[in-house]
Amino acid sequence: MPDDRNPRDGGDVGWREQRARAVAHHGAELERRRGEEAAKASALIAGFVAAAREANLAPEPLRARSYTGRSYRTSLRGWYLNPARTIAVSAAGEYYSLLVPPSAKAWLTGADPQPQPPRLIVGEGARDGESIPLATLLERLLTRG
Repeated sequence: MPDDRNPRDGGDVGWREQRARAVAHHGAELERRRGEEAAKASALIAGFVAAAREANLAPEPLRARSYTGRSYRTSLRGWYLNPARTIAVSAAGEYYSLLVPPSAKAWLTGADPQPQPPRLIVGEGARDGESIPLATLLERLLTRG
């Protein structure tokens, strides 16, 4: 007679349902935490934009870069957050990754990167191992002026 709790003996209906509920719960919790993180990071960015305007730190035209190194113009103005110029904040307070796929169309007409939910730790989970708090990057921009 199959046991509903053991997935190996074919009677795993109860186990599968329990597992599906657990996965759904963990997914919902992850989304909730990411939403909270994005809200906190957005507040930091809004504070930076206000402080930058107050300090007359002018936004500059932002350029996107392909993975192959080609540079593309964008319609964005803002501030680069990292020396590689691959992450930026727009003058409107939106967070952008400026790495885009190579494109002949972007070369001709410009790239159109889309805003992304900001993270409190920039580069967290990246393979290069370089991560830094968003607050630190924003503070550096303000102090460099």
